[in-house]
Amino acid sequence: MSPLPEHRPPKLSLGFLEKEILTILWNLGTATGKQIHDQILSDPNRELSYPSVTTVLNRLSDKGWVACDQSQRAFVWRPLVSQQGAKLLQAHAQLNQFLAVSNPDIVAAFADSLDTASVEQLEAIAQRLRSLRQAREEE
Repeated sequence: MSPLPEHRPPKLSLGFLEKEILTILWNLGTATGKQIHDQILSDPNRELSYPSVTTVLNRLSDKGWVACDQSQRAFVWRPLVSQQGAKLLQAHAQLNQFLAVSNPDIVAAFADSLDTASVEQLEAIAQRLRSLRQAREEE
């Protein structure tokens, strides 16, 4: 089971275009705004202005998802969280929202509906939690 990433964007919510641009960055590793714009326009059915791409990149930066490095005359963007890390953060947030309901009947109903594979995953999670607690107590 992977731990949560060290860097956690303060704002996890992402719009459609933000997700698309972040996916492009995950695929490329790093990219300029022009490279991202060109990638989006490689779909002949898409229209998007270059300033719109830079606006979204700045918004992603404000949300803590990407960083910009100025290399020579170009701004090079890079993701601050891996794609796997983003999935973990989203799942963690959703689990916390579910548990925040704090109604034992709802949680019990959910647990009753789990199939065998899900129960095995929950047992693995429980074992991991026990290991983490034991390690904290030994410190």
